[in-house]
Amino acid sequence: MSEDVVEHRTLIVAGTGIAGLSAGIYAARANNDPLLIEGDEPGGQLTLTTDVENYPGFPDGISGPDLINRMKEQARKFGADVKNGIIETVDADDWPFRVELTNGEVYTADAVIAASGASARTLGIPGEDELMGYGLSTCATCDGAFFRDEDMLVIGGGDAAMEEANFLTKFADTVYVAHRREEFRAEKIWIDRTMEKVDDGEIELLLNTEVTELHGSPEEGITSVTLVQHPDGHPTEKLEDPETADEVDEFEFEVGAVFYAIGHTPNTGYLEGTGAEFDEEGYLLTEGGRGGGQTKTGVPGLFGAGDVVDFHYQQAVTAAGMGVEAALDADEYLTELDRERRADSAVASTDD
Repeated sequence: MSEDVVEHRTLIVAGTGIAGLSAGIYAARANNDPLLIEGDEPGGQLTLTTDVENYPGFPDGISGPDLINRMKEQARKFGADVKNGIIETVDADDWPFRVELTNGEVYTADAVIAASGASARTLGIPGEDELMGYGLSTCATCDGAFFRDEDMLVIGGGDAAMEEANFLTKFADTVYVAHRREEFRAEKIWIDRTMEKVDDGEIELLLNTEVTELHGSPEEGITSVTLVQHPDGHPTEKLEDPETADEVDEFEFEVGAVFYAIGHTPNTGYLEGTGAEFDEEGYLLTEGGRGGGQTKTGVPGLFGAGDVVDFHYQQAVTAAGMGVEAALDADEYLTELDRERRADSAVASTDD
């Protein structure tokens, strides 16, 4: 072992969200000695959710952090180790994989599961940090039912925003969609569905509009937001320009919940240079399809699971399932690797 390597592990899992922890549980039970690296968002996006009511097995619901902590305890029970740290690079040029953390520590591994998730994009506005999980959400299907009969505000203009707005009409008094431009960038089918809801009075559009501040508290949730409008769109840019600031209309708007639908950024930067492939949005590409090996990437021994791969469903239970698949695929790979080692050893012994 090289002097700068802290430890060699059979398997390293990048991430301790639902996908990573599920992979860790299965990998530990298969005696694959997993080391889980938490990353800069320990527990993943679920830690931002105060109540999870749609995860199987918890009819009374469970808090996101509690679910993560229970899964972490379960993984440790079966022999997984969890380390706080951020992976900077994965070197796949030589075998075994060389995994370097931002603090300079280096680990090697026979296989790696990338379960580092995707981070929901936020606006960085006042009130955001305090109210995330308390009226502010990045997942309508996760949290919409908590705000039944409230007025809800969806931020965005793409497919995700249209889909979430349509979904929220099941629960909301009125769903408002704020978009910074006049035209939506969503596919026509989603725009058509949304306009049908507009005609029915279930959705109202706030075009050329942006939110600049969230008001409320963790105790009472969101009570209102500050909105800005300009007829030419991009009102916050106009507000920052002294020549157009007076043309911007700024006002407070009462709502009971706000949903960001402005996209996600997959956490895949540390995989650059490995030879793995990504789609145009940066999501890790896996083999997919039917049968085993669905979580394989184009790099032997590197597997992907959860929101780092899945740009569509992005649910806790689907991430858990994919984490299990990755652990099983990794186990199959490691078993074959061990078989090849034994065969090579036997040949070497015969030659001697």
